[in-house]
Amino acid sequence: MTIQKVGVIGCGLMGHGIAQVAAAQAGLDVIVRESNQGALDKGLGRVRKSLDKLVEKEKLTKDAADAAFGRITGTLELDDLADCDLVVEAIIEDLDIKRDLYQQLGKICKPEAILASNTSSFPIIEMGEASGRPERMVGLHFFNPVQLMKLVEVVKTDKTSDDVFAEARAFGEACGKVPVAASDTPGFVVNRLLVPYMAESIRMVERGDATPADVDAGMTLGCGYPMGPFTLTDYVGLDTTLSILEGWAETYPDNPIFEPPALLKQKVAEGKLGRKTGEGFYKWDGDKIA
Repeated sequence: MTIQKVGVIGCGLMGHGIAQVAAAQAGLDVIVRESNQGALDKGLGRVRKSLDKLVEKEKLTKDAADAAFGRITGTLELDDLADCDLVVEAIIEDLDIKRDLYQQLGKICKPEAILASNTSSFPIIEMGEASGRPERMVGLHFFNPVQLMKLVEVVKTDKTSDDVFAEARAFGEACGKVPVAASDTPGFVVNRLLVPYMAESIRMVERGDATPADVDAGMTLGCGYPMGPFTLTDYVGLDTTLSILEGWAETYPDNPIFEPPALLKQKVAEGKLGRKTGEGFYKWDGDKIA
């Protein structure tokens, strides 16, 4: 692997974890860019707290944690990513905002840099085209929490070069992940199966086939899933789930499986977005169902 310096754009829920595994597991220099100082401080604080937890659990020595944190630098300037070998974007799931970002990165980053998106749902090729260098663009879809989840989807478009794809896979392995290859199709591997499964569960409740609690019990006790689809939807966020389905339905109108259920739309319109608002399909008391 030739990647030695990694840029991470966004230090939120996903970005801070990507920065951490790149610095701690892969041992690489990382520069994290945020749009404002408050968000940057919060994100770096999350990394520090996560590393300290690993020390407490004796999964990492204090010296190793300090060294990893020392390899991470924060910045508010996009230009500071100019000499990175790999730049991973982990910002808001808004395709227009992402396109604008990649347009800028195409002008800023060195020609041999690899550009990657952590998006869970948008076409990688659209961001690659916006950058002006689609052959250097891949998807690197990590899973939350990045520090613990072992999977990373490495997404290759029709224009991604074989060398770039191989480098991206090697980076995932260096971060301690198991990379799975995916084509640039809706939801890649995991979400292409998961989101329609969540939607069909909601349609079952709409039809009166079962209650959310019964569906969740069926999938946890009958299939051995760690949580049922309604608990999962509340964790993910009903607004996030709806946004993914709406995007797919617009792009692929002939596929009825992508049509957002009316009940999901109703819940979102009522502001019942899941765990983060205290109510979705369940009522929540912090991280637990009330």
